[in-house]
Amino acid sequence: MKYVIALIGLVVVLALAWLVSSDKKNIKFRPIIIMIALQIVLGLILLKTSIGEFLVRGFADGFAKILNFANEGTDFVFGGIVNEGIHSFFFHVLMPIVFMSVLIGILQHYKILPFIIKYIGLALSKINGMGKLESYNAVASAILGQNEVFISFKKQIGLLPRQRLYTLCASAMSTVSMSIVGSYMTMLKPEYVVAALVLNLFGGFIISSIVNPYKVEPEEDILEVQEERKQTFFEMLGEYIMDGFKVVVIVGVMLVGFVALISMINGIFSGVFGISFQNILGYALAPFAFLMGVPWHEAIKAGSIMATKIVANEFVAMLDFVKIQGDFSERTKAIVSVFLISFANFGSIGTIVGAVKGLNEKQGNVVAGFGLKLLYGAALVSFLSATIISIVF
Repeated sequence: MKYVIALIGLVVVLALAWLVSSDKKNIKFRPIIIMIALQIVLGLILLKTSIGEFLVRGFADGFAKILNFANEGTDFVFGGIVNEGIHSFFFHVLMPIVFMSVLIGILQHYKILPFIIKYIGLALSKINGMGKLESYNAVASAILGQNEVFISFKKQIGLLPRQRLYTLCASAMSTVSMSIVGSYMTMLKPEYVVAALVLNLFGGFIISSIVNPYKVEPEEDILEVQEERKQTFFEMLGEYIMDGFKVVVIVGVMLVGFVALISMINGIFSGVFGISFQNILGYALAPFAFLMGVPWHEAIKAGSIMATKIVANEFVAMLDFVKIQGDFSERTKAIVSVFLISFANFGSIGTIVGAVKGLNEKQGNVVAGFGLKLLYGAALVSFLSATIISIVF
């Protein structure tokens, strides 16, 4: 029965995307069906086969070593501030982002990442029925992040029509930056993090193909990746270290503000209505959690975590999830974990609008105009990925 409910949930997610489609008559169903089938196959491989277990374990072990190296640097500078054996979110979850940023910088400097991103993107463009730029953008967003990716093709931004701009922004909001994946793995099981990264990549194409269908003409299907200015190795190193630390500080202060604000709102609602704000959100999203495959007796708590992710951000939701995940079955943990792995939240609208506006003010205003539709589409990607996990779990 749980698989029947999950399949119904899949149909509901696709129907919700279809309802807001800008061109229902020109939706290309063949690539959508192929990509959904690929999601199911890849989900089964990652979670249910020895090959998938080997790949995930290798990925997780690699990140565990990277986190250990990162902690060496953190302990050298901040050792003694945190009591031994005490887990600090700032030092053990956020500070490793600095070292991850360094590694990405090195791979960028030696042209390894651009090569990988370009050719994976080209391969994906043969499957998804979209342009080379859209495919490149999706892969690059998952590695570089939703801000940096637009810089890499800034020459083309001013020339893009509204439809293509929506797809690029939706892909950026539906993924996460590789620099913070290690931080997620300190709170969630690595296999669910890896599964979410893969499923969201295709999920972004699927939802965009329904919400925002269009055809890229051959003469428009070009990809001009901006070459970074020549830097010495140590100049690059300093830049990426500082970029990583900026992300740490931004995420940290955002969490301080959001956690405090949500705590205050919960207190006000509890005092006035006798129920917290997050519980109200939980009731609102409980039906969706149920359709994703979460048992009804767990759906309200799961819905609350999901709503927190959309209203605040994934880190705030993960902090709450870690506290109560012992109350959930393993199936529900998998579904909620995969749902949390994306930048689909209200704050990301401002982040993406700012990133595009910094490169082209006119196009930034265009993105601001479809900001809520952007979040709607990105949230559906999270629902879709979580539902696929429910089907294969």
